[in-house]
Amino acid sequence: MRILAIETSCDETALAIVDTSTNDHGEQVFTVLANHVLSQIDIHKEYGGVFPMLAKREHARTLVPLLIQTLQKAGMYKKTSRHVIEHPLRKEFQDILEREPELFGQFITEIPHIDPPAIDAIAVTQGPGLEPALWVGINFAKALSLVWKKPIIPINHMEGHLLGSVVEENTPDTLTLPQINFPAIGLLVSGGHTELVLVRSWGTYELIGETKDDAVGEAFDKVARMLGLPYPGGPEISRLGKEGKSGTYPLPRPMLHSKDYDFSFAGLKTAVLYLIKKIGTPSEQDKADIAREFEDACVDVLIAKTMRACEEFGARHIILGGGVSANALLRARFHDEAEAVHIPLSIPDHHLSTDNALMIAIAAGTHPDLRAQGELRARGNWRLTTA
Repeated sequence: MRILAIETSCDETALAIVDTSTNDHGEQVFTVLANHVLSQIDIHKEYGGVFPMLAKREHARTLVPLLIQTLQKAGMYKKTSRHVIEHPLRKEFQDILEREPELFGQFITEIPHIDPPAIDAIAVTQGPGLEPALWVGINFAKALSLVWKKPIIPINHMEGHLLGSVVEENTPDTLTLPQINFPAIGLLVSGGHTELVLVRSWGTYELIGETKDDAVGEAFDKVARMLGLPYPGGPEISRLGKEGKSGTYPLPRPMLHSKDYDFSFAGLKTAVLYLIKKIGTPSEQDKADIAREFEDACVDVLIAKTMRACEEFGARHIILGGGVSANALLRARFHDEAEAVHIPLSIPDHHLSTDNALMIAIAAGTHPDLRAQGELRARGNWRLTTA
């Protein structure tokens, strides 16, 4: 099965084309024909975070050029001498793209003159994420589906992170989804999400815990701003924290001992704010010590909740996914904890930890018969649960 995947849930515009197959061990194999990601970090830096309508505009501006680049990389770009859009369809896909006039203008200029590529389906992130950004990718998928007459597979972004964490890279262009033992516990951590998921099998999920306020990645960004560090804050906190000393400025571990599996990071963020005000003008060493203690506090809570869930639910595999999974301290601590209890651990390669379309294609490859039912709409708060 050949899949074109589209990801526009936040501030990365991403497209990928993969071929799916099965090896002699019954494992799914994904051959990557093309994989491109355009980051908007430099655009959003001045806002100290992602500005949704600006993200939407950038997706609309870059999707068609990125599609052409992706088709070219996959060897599937071919100009046609005929107009592939039937005249009655023009009004229909114009209606689809009416909210993105720039995208429509590029679409009508380029797409009618491209031979429909040899793909079997179009996978697109339906949610969760920023709804203005999600809508651009969804409408783009709808328009392509209409012109190319290919079905759409709607994908949950968080399932993409789960599967993208487990696949193993055999070669730079070949990924294998190994057979793991279930149940598994997945911790998904990013700028918008902190979730604990019980994975009974691929496609069968139960959300057992989530943040009650700020996601951990969001807390990293806000604390970084308090310390005068640039956006995105996660890598900056980690870099500065290496120069700091644990315990110099003790910080709380919110909900560490609560009986549930939920998280809260707003109070921790506020504790940092009060600490900085108490110090007055923090020195560079003060900032490093605060960064280290804040990072330690976040990791302590994430580790404790995850390992307790593993014990309660009899987990036979641990999955760490999402952008914050790139944090070196979090990765190292998870390796040590999983090894101590002899549970296999999956952590994504760095290029699969942030948002990308390859993970969306992988998720679609595990649901080859899934098709959009009824009106396909953006689901900004779509939870990963089937229980």
